[in-house]
Amino acid sequence: MKPDLLAGLEAIGYAELTEVQEKTFPHILSGRDLFARAETGSGKTAACAVPLVQTVDPANPAVQALILVPTRELALQYVAEISSIAKKTPVAAFAVYGGFAMDIQVSKLTHGCQILVATPGRLIDLLYNSPLSLGQVRTFVLDEADVMLDMGFLDDVEFVVACLVHDHQTLMFSATLPDTIRKLVARYLKDPVIVELNIRQLAPTNLRHSFLQVEPRHRLERLLAHFNETKPNQAILFCNSRTNAESLFRHLRDELESVELIHGGMEQNKRTSLFRRFRRKEIRFMVATDVAGRGLDFEHVDLVVNYDFPTTTEAYT
Repeated sequence: MKPDLLAGLEAIGYAELTEVQEKTFPHILSGRDLFARAETGSGKTAACAVPLVQTVDPANPAVQALILVPTRELALQYVAEISSIAKKTPVAAFAVYGGFAMDIQVSKLTHGCQILVATPGRLIDLLYNSPLSLGQVRTFVLDEADVMLDMGFLDDVEFVVACLVHDHQTLMFSATLPDTIRKLVARYLKDPVIVELNIRQLAPTNLRHSFLQVEPRHRLERLLAHFNETKPNQAILFCNSRTNAESLFRHLRDELESVELIHGGMEQNKRTSLFRRFRRKEIRFMVATDVAGRGLDFEHVDLVVNYDFPTTTEAYT
């Protein structure tokens, strides 16, 4: 491994590999196509980031690694981790996503970027309306593939893949393996290595699960009592709809300090600001719709509350 990459990993405290990293690093570095089924929080972002920083050529300003993610929040999370890992190297990573001025993104890409993290819509806009070229991409990563398809991005994914007409490595990561993902693997990966971790355990293994049965009219009262008993440092509270989230936010704001609300209907700049403040631990209680749950990893959160009963197993895990 390159000395400057090792120095960067040591600086941010990387001491041991997670299971997904141990099982994927050798194959990614060797250039094999790979599909990995692993939970959020398993270290799969670094499982991609470290080999990519190792293999791209910093002397070449062209995009050499393309990472496709379903949401803007995931793009920001992904590029932040790559930038942290690559901090002591000359490798540049950048994220492009909707809701942000395209001309600024084009300017950044013009100055050089070896690793590009993108949401599907903005990437396609740039391919049509800017000089961005994928002709030198060596590795294509499709992250949170199941979420991507759930959000209706299959056509966009297929368009991006069709733009990669040259030989390249494809890596695909997903928390679940429905038939749609199996078909995608069969169609686009060449003789792939298959890594499946925690097949029967989709929720992170370090969580303790609790269930409290309570009448609807006492739900808020019991929630506040639980906060008083457990005194969480930070908590995310999920609701099934924007209306429910707004209602809970109003009630909690009257009872607690440091409460914020996030949902998909907000302006992108507002959502980005809220996520950053939450990561800096400036917000204690975050009421959210599923926009905050799509593959994001908040290691510092010590309590997750499904205030509304989850509609699917995947939504819960």
